[in-house]
Amino acid sequence: MKKTLFSLLFLLLAVVSVSAQLKSPSEFLPNYGKQVSYYHQVEAYFNQLTEQSTSIKKQKYGQTSEERDLNVYYISTPENLANLDQIRNNNLAAIGLSDKRTKTVGDKVIVWLSFDVHGNEIAGTESALTVAYELLNPANPESKTWLENTIVILDPCLNPDGYARYGNWLREISGKRTHPELNDREHMEVWPGGRYNHYVFDMNRDWAWQTQIESQQRLALYNDWLPQVHVDVHEMGYNSPYFFPPSAEPWHEYIEKFQKDFHNILGEKISKKFDQENWLYNTRERFDMFYPSYGDTYPTYNGAVGMTFEQGGIGAGREVLLENGSLLTIQERLTHHAKAVLTTVGAASSEADNLIQGFRGFMTNSRKTIKGNYRTYVLKNNPKLEQLADLLKKNRIEFAYADGNQKASGFNYQTQKDKSFSIEPNDLIIKVDQPKAILTQVLFEPYQKLNDSLSYDITAWALPLAFGVEGYALKTSPALKTKATIEAAIQNTPENVYAFHIPWNNRISAQVLALLHQKNIKVRSALKKAVFGQITVEVGGLIVSKGDNPKVVDFEKKVSEIIKIKKDYNLITTGYSVNGKDLGSENFNLLKAPKIALLSGKGVGSTEFGSVWFYLDEVVGYPVSIVETSNFNRLNLTTYNTLILADGNYDFSNDQQKRIEDWIKNGGKVIAMNNALSVFTDKEGYALSLFESEEDKKASEKEVKDIELKERFLDYEGTERRAISSTISGAIIENVLDVTHPMSFGLGDKYFSLKTDDKRYSLLKKALNVAYVPKDYKSYGFIGHNIKNKLSKTVSFAVESKEKGKVIYMIDNPLFRGFWENGNLLFSNALFLVN
Repeated sequence: MKKTLFSLLFLLLAVVSVSAQLKSPSEFLPNYGKQVSYYHQVEAYFNQLTEQSTSIKKQKYGQTSEERDLNVYYISTPENLANLDQIRNNNLAAIGLSDKRTKTVGDKVIVWLSFDVHGNEIAGTESALTVAYELLNPANPESKTWLENTIVILDPCLNPDGYARYGNWLREISGKRTHPELNDREHMEVWPGGRYNHYVFDMNRDWAWQTQIESQQRLALYNDWLPQVHVDVHEMGYNSPYFFPPSAEPWHEYIEKFQKDFHNILGEKISKKFDQENWLYNTRERFDMFYPSYGDTYPTYNGAVGMTFEQGGIGAGREVLLENGSLLTIQERLTHHAKAVLTTVGAASSEADNLIQGFRGFMTNSRKTIKGNYRTYVLKNNPKLEQLADLLKKNRIEFAYADGNQKASGFNYQTQKDKSFSIEPNDLIIKVDQPKAILTQVLFEPYQKLNDSLSYDITAWALPLAFGVEGYALKTSPALKTKATIEAAIQNTPENVYAFHIPWNNRISAQVLALLHQKNIKVRSALKKAVFGQITVEVGGLIVSKGDNPKVVDFEKKVSEIIKIKKDYNLITTGYSVNGKDLGSENFNLLKAPKIALLSGKGVGSTEFGSVWFYLDEVVGYPVSIVETSNFNRLNLTTYNTLILADGNYDFSNDQQKRIEDWIKNGGKVIAMNNALSVFTDKEGYALSLFESEEDKKASEKEVKDIELKERFLDYEGTERRAISSTISGAIIENVLDVTHPMSFGLGDKYFSLKTDDKRYSLLKKALNVAYVPKDYKSYGFIGHNIKNKLSKTVSFAVESKEKGKVIYMIDNPLFRGFWENGNLLFSNALFLVN
């Protein structure tokens, strides 16, 4: 008896001792819940937890562009943490992604918690501190029980650069007192805001595409684990009540019952917790489960139960007055999040068996019984496949290359018809029968079934069209000899080279040209096909000749070193062509090196600016001067030959517009995108017009008035659904190309544009309509029926010449989210090839 009492007393003292050492967030950070924490304070708090508790383990998995650490924390029992690698391998082995299974460690449910992918949604990261503390607190008997069968992987901040940008700003402008009234500057975040990462990308739309370094590093770790539950913690407008699962329609048809069931279980459990506190909330509204690149859908398509939590708070600063008269503080925001997240961890622990079995069934049954219409996807050999293969590797989607010839038949993405074709060596083969079967089908299925048109995001993303390659979807799985890689021939550069030919066919071509320009090496581009012996120079093909570069020392060595990243370059031994297009002819246009100014700041779309900046800095690696719109009068335009206006509302004065016009006439080139087109729309001297004629304009105005008259009799309930009949949330639209124009080079016979709004312009007069929507165009994704017919015979990309200069009009954004690979090449054409 004495021994038992002594043991109990010892255990109690041990718990009290650990509790005394393990500090809560408010004990560690005096202003916790009152002021945003610095990122280094967040890291310091988690370091304190790892030093004081044996139930948490830190792993640094990467760094941001601004060199802040990216960390996850594993939270479980000490025994589970000691066996993390075995638990991880067991999880993967059960679905065929590892051969290192062991029976000495039992199954554990894996719950991944992601906070603050949007940096200015600070309650996420702030709540992560409380969540971690409550999971580790020895005085919390519930969490101790949960961790026996649960591995929690907690990422307190997916976007440290954005979080730091917002937090530092809020700290700088904050006084000792809060200012709940909306007129105070702490509710008016400055451009570009902290929502985005360093390159001003929205990383919550980047899960599948992985264009950003943070996404790439995080998803590499995520795919090493593949959890059963993923929680994505967000904030929204501060007046909005809390959102938690179940999610809204549309749900993708491949999402399974166990995933929906757990959403419903959470809805019931979290609602009871919120009801006890009289907190307002909503479910099944707005946030759907369709677009594959979100923090809830991407995990879902990888077998997890993915979900979004949304707390009102964006723009709230430290404290804000709500429309109902109450005050919302940081403490309240983080408390709501912590309650919802901890409830989810507890629910996952109690439902562990169902979640584990559901996850395994999702990943394995989809191989036995194919969910979609197609079993194999074949992409014809094309240099752009190099980038597509990189994307597949990032997502752990298995693929191979054909190593023989075979006749086949399948759905052709470009024609939307079944077609017979030949599978040939080096064609890319992706079979659905693989562990990532569902994700493969979601990314490659031509048509995604949309059971509700009120989608939160784009509704089409077919990768063959995004990459501009000929693609087929097959209902069969042909038995075909394949190989893992394409072996590239090694080029040996002779001592004397007449000219180098660099094919213009993917982003690497643009990278090479960018490098050559920066080394002051002269480059030409072919306007028409030219043949030199066995070498064919395609339209757009780059030529670097010794004749153009007589002052370049060690010409052969220097050029070959620069262009070696482009494995398909050729050596030309003579300037005399077989078809009369000699290297010294007018067919080979001498390219000017762009000197670029890119406008930023107030009025410019943040992510649209970011997509251009990222393209220049990371995709092609080319210098750019970024100038705030407020400093435009100080900009010496004559220093530059290229001005880029990303999507935005530019409030140029008449004098400023006159400066731009004069600069264009003297040889300047403007690339204007989306809303930036308003600078030139229906302006005297420019071809850009919304309407084909005055009669067309009057007809449109009459149509608007007629609709307004009819709408007088419509009910309120259907307002939102009627509105979407005139919108495009994101659809793929077929475009006819002028293949003879440099802006079309390398794109193929057609261009499929990702259209994300309803803006449309009639075909331009006195300008070149390089890409336009034909009368009976093909499309993928949702297009409102009121606008569908109005898109035909509208221009998507055009070039207008004005004396010595040019204006390039981009109605659609070819750089949208950085994943539309053929759009990267189109923008490269506009930047480098259109002189």
